[in-house]
Amino acid sequence: MWIRFNFTLPGVYTDKLLLGLGVLLVIHAVACRWAGLYRGMWIFASLPDLKRVLRAVGVSALGLVALLALDRRPGPEIPRSMLILFPVLLLMVMGGGRAAWRMWKEHRIYGALRAEGKPVVVVGAGTGGAMLVRELERSPDWHVVALVDDNPAKWGLELHGQPVVGGIEQLPQVLQDFKAQHVILAMPSAAADALKRSADIAVRAGAHVFTVPGIEDLMSGKVAINAMRPVDIEDLLGREPVKIDSDHLKDMIGGKTVLITGAGGSIGSELCRQLARFAPARLVLVETSEFALYNIEQWFRVHRPETQIVPLAGDVKDAARLEEIFATWKPQLVFHAAAYKHVPLMEVGNAWQAVRNNVLGTLLVAAHAQRFGAERFVLISTDKAVNPTNVMGATKRLAEMICQAMADSLTTRFITVRFGNVLDSAGSVVPLFR
Repeated sequence: MWIRFNFTLPGVYTDKLLLGLGVLLVIHAVACRWAGLYRGMWIFASLPDLKRVLRAVGVSALGLVALLALDRRPGPEIPRSMLILFPVLLLMVMGGGRAAWRMWKEHRIYGALRAEGKPVVVVGAGTGGAMLVRELERSPDWHVVALVDDNPAKWGLELHGQPVVGGIEQLPQVLQDFKAQHVILAMPSAAADALKRSADIAVRAGAHVFTVPGIEDLMSGKVAINAMRPVDIEDLLGREPVKIDSDHLKDMIGGKTVLITGAGGSIGSELCRQLARFAPARLVLVETSEFALYNIEQWFRVHRPETQIVPLAGDVKDAARLEEIFATWKPQLVFHAAAYKHVPLMEVGNAWQAVRNNVLGTLLVAAHAQRFGAERFVLISTDKAVNPTNVMGATKRLAEMICQAMADSLTTRFITVRFGNVLDSAGSVVPLFR
């Protein structure tokens, strides 16, 4: 009323106003109780709290309508404009008060922390990016300085106060402009190709790259949006990881002696780690590099002390050493991963060594596996054995032909597995990026 009459209150309205105001306050208190406003914490005021405020204001406005309709006392009528002014002002006071309190409290608590965090650029201005920026506003470790997104409609806009400055291709320039060295990929539902492209651009710009959890984990509530981790190799795979038949493998491997050649290499060491999951009786690790053999032995001591391992230094070209190993341990499964694999290095200057190691070595190991009654011999080959155009590919093709020729064995089953490009292998680009 005071606002309605230009900040004055005519005396003729005093009696009506005092009585009506008392009744209206009771109605409003009941409405707030019904809407649950007394349960909300102002420092965490958000959209659900605004909905409660709207319900309370709506009930109070209906109470005012009822009061005006039932008021039959003599005197001037309450202006009908109060039906609009009252709920609008009430909403501004109740909603605005909560918003102002939260803004002041967050600035007081987190304002200093934001300045201390490492500057970071977020890739993705969608739902995932919005959730992440909101969470990082309270983080003492990170300070979001900008976002990039390939949707031009978002360029120049702001997300929780942070600017969307351009597309992903502009990321190197954005990192330089904002003096940031960290990038977070906030695209939990993006395809692997999009993640791979974004990570590649960020890595080439010299940034440390992190990603948020997948959309399934977020929707299930297993993890929060701010549970960031470094980009994993599986994120860059370009397809979903193959799910292995664990039950079948446990039946095949469990309780048996397994021999792995090249056990300290990129593929061989990972084979050892995965095979250990299926409870073999023992793993016989054959490796020509002392350092690589030591590394894989130490890994088992720390991470899989319950697995019995037999670390053996040996060369697959050494027939006498192979004879000793097979005679002593009589492996039931043999995984032959020992090979020279670097294409440029195995050309002219080292071609003969590639033939000796990849061809003769395979022949010797396969022959010993057959002679000592191994159940299975698995050759780890490569896609470069298909129509080979280089020495390394040709030697691996010859190794495959050796296994094909011996496949008629009645005692040993010979299997060839062709790998494509092995992500994160020794000498690949991923460790170089790191």
